[in-house]
Amino acid sequence: MRSSEKAAWDRDDSTRNIHVRHASSKWLCRPASAPMRYLIDAEFRRAKRQAPRSMIFPYAASLRRELSDRNIRWAIANGLAHEISMGKVPAVLYREDESGNHANFLPETYRRIQQTPDWSRRLSKVHTSARRALQSHDPGRMELDSSNSSDALLMNVFCHPDTLTLSGVREFLGLNDGVRSVFGYRPGVPLSNGRRDCTEIDMMLGDLLVEAKLTEYDFQTARWRLIERYRDLKDVFDIDLLEVHDGVVSSYQLIRSVLAVYALPDRRFCVLCDRRRPDLIDAWHRIMTAVKPYDLRCRLQLLTWQELAAVSPVPLAAFLGDKYGLKGDSRDMAMREANEVARQDMQRTHPH
Repeated sequence: MRSSEKAAWDRDDSTRNIHVRHASSKWLCRPASAPMRYLIDAEFRRAKRQAPRSMIFPYAASLRRELSDRNIRWAIANGLAHEISMGKVPAVLYREDESGNHANFLPETYRRIQQTPDWSRRLSKVHTSARRALQSHDPGRMELDSSNSSDALLMNVFCHPDTLTLSGVREFLGLNDGVRSVFGYRPGVPLSNGRRDCTEIDMMLGDLLVEAKLTEYDFQTARWRLIERYRDLKDVFDIDLLEVHDGVVSSYQLIRSVLAVYALPDRRFCVLCDRRRPDLIDAWHRIMTAVKPYDLRCRLQLLTWQELAAVSPVPLAAFLGDKYGLKGDSRDMAMREANEVARQDMQRTHPH
């Protein structure tokens, strides 16, 4: 990204940081001196901001480079079983060692995954580009071997034996005691023909559905003819506010997930992504501004890996910091305090 583009993007930061619901039923916002604004404000309903793709890709590429450098150093320093892919920004693919550990996971997490049949099946997802991307051309490498895998990161957090036992984590996510992680959940989005789209959402935790992202470039695209199949599309979205270019719709995964939650009124939906990916956060904001029902918008949430790492068990937080660079800082506490103030203000303003 050119310096002039980066400066323009940063100057427009106040527009992108729309206040949205947090996974703990708090409002996510960055503390600022400007008056607090919400998705219900008319100015956001009229806005049709678009981020040029030339300004989107550098964030994903930058994070891929950082994770590549960090994991290469980490694997070599710790003598971990791994292989490096070919290309300008190589990914690190780990493998199970002789002791039965897998360096892409904490040992206690990996053991728990192996002991849980519906979790262990996720380990068998084949890495589709391993044959051409690795010097070994090993077709037996798996998707969750990769240092760039958002699924591996998600399982590292929510399969750890202590994560959901901590009341602080459950309160942070707005979860009840006893919830269990379900990966690859199929909510069944209603179609106009009476059938259902059974595409997976990454995880279900109690009433919370989660779509996790790390180094993926976007939330996928789809032809308009695929989008218009959904029964509730026009009831849920202001169609004019969706990004459609030459018959191709942006953020298809988000549209589909919002429609799933609309059909399941007792569920919430959360995007879980990296703070270093403002492009993904912006894409999620743009989808939320197109949502018409107020009560549905209140069930759409955002959480960053950094915030989650800050409340995770200590061994897990250290692992996430070393391997992924996910370290909470003083901004997280300031953000949480601002969230609570914003939530209380919203309750007073809109009690119903």
